[in-house]
Amino acid sequence: MPRLDAFLKLAQEQGCSDLHLAVGMPPLLRMYGDLLPIKFRNLDERELRAFLYEVLTPSQEKRFRAGEDLDFSYHTEGAGRFRANFYHKSTGPAAAFRYIPADLPTVESLGLPPVLMRLLDHQQGMILITGSTGTGKSTTLAALINHLNQTRSLNIISLEDPIEFIHPSKQSQVIQREVGTHVQSFAAGLRSALREDPDVILVGELRDTESIQMAMTAAETGHLVLGTLHTTSAVKSIDRIIDSLPAEQRDQGKTFLAQSLLGVVTQVLVRAIDGHSRKAIFEVMVMNNAIARQLMDDKTHMIPAQIQTGRSQGMQLMDQALLEAVELREVDPDDAYEYALEKRPFKRYVTDAALITMIDDIQI
Repeated sequence: MPRLDAFLKLAQEQGCSDLHLAVGMPPLLRMYGDLLPIKFRNLDERELRAFLYEVLTPSQEKRFRAGEDLDFSYHTEGAGRFRANFYHKSTGPAAAFRYIPADLPTVESLGLPPVLMRLLDHQQGMILITGSTGTGKSTTLAALINHLNQTRSLNIISLEDPIEFIHPSKQSQVIQREVGTHVQSFAAGLRSALREDPDVILVGELRDTESIQMAMTAAETGHLVLGTLHTTSAVKSIDRIIDSLPAEQRDQGKTFLAQSLLGVVTQVLVRAIDGHSRKAIFEVMVMNNAIARQLMDDKTHMIPAQIQTGRSQGMQLMDQALLEAVELREVDPDDAYEYALEKRPFKRYVTDAALITMIDDIQI
């Protein structure tokens, strides 16, 4: 058994989401958002390389020795399935492992906004799940695919880097393809998917202009496209897509978004009130005529006001969702305060006065 498996097993048994390994540090576990060291010696480069090479195939080891970063799924009998990233930094090699639960997430278990289920009923268009790295976007997408797989007869093609949750075909056929293993890139996978009679296409990450353009084409030609962006609001997601396009295609891109973007869900993970878990909090934008007009008129800065007044359509700003979670005692008010954009409404709930002073000083 690879020696690395002992650390992964400990992470899984302790309910940790991530394991980090780097030269000059002991192994670190992420528990409820905090990084905690394992009682172990600091790893030197020789020892860490030995740990990492034990879980790599010969071709992966060759690529890593040549200086490439690696993204892949790793499964161990003792601990389960992990998403692995091996990379290089100034002091030597390093690695991060993200635990992937064996049970598929459900819409109910994640507390996803009900409006998402209505968006999934569309036959074509684009739904974006956005947020910073590590906020649970892949888990949300897995819950949406799981819902479709159990409730509708569809051909679902998933493009991931790497494959994380495994979806056995149920009422739908689910075809999972991995970038670097089955297809060269997300754009190449999308191009191929359009010839495979899909109903739904999941794109693990819209990471460049080509993949964004191919996803837009798929959504325009009668398919439901689910994708992710590393953006922290609906407005930033819209701006990111438009800015990624060549100047001569931006008007066409705005038209696409106004007509084919169904909605944007942005999420953060906030420490729960008990301190022993984290809860996903969601900002939701649903495309309507008012938002479409603002988009076409280059007034995306006015979209948050439409979201704020769109509660009857299932919309909510992140600050609205955070404040509601605080008032319902679902999340730690101090953590919510740090995530909030407009902090004034949260101040009366904060328990750590030093936090208010610190953030006020930063803003000044």
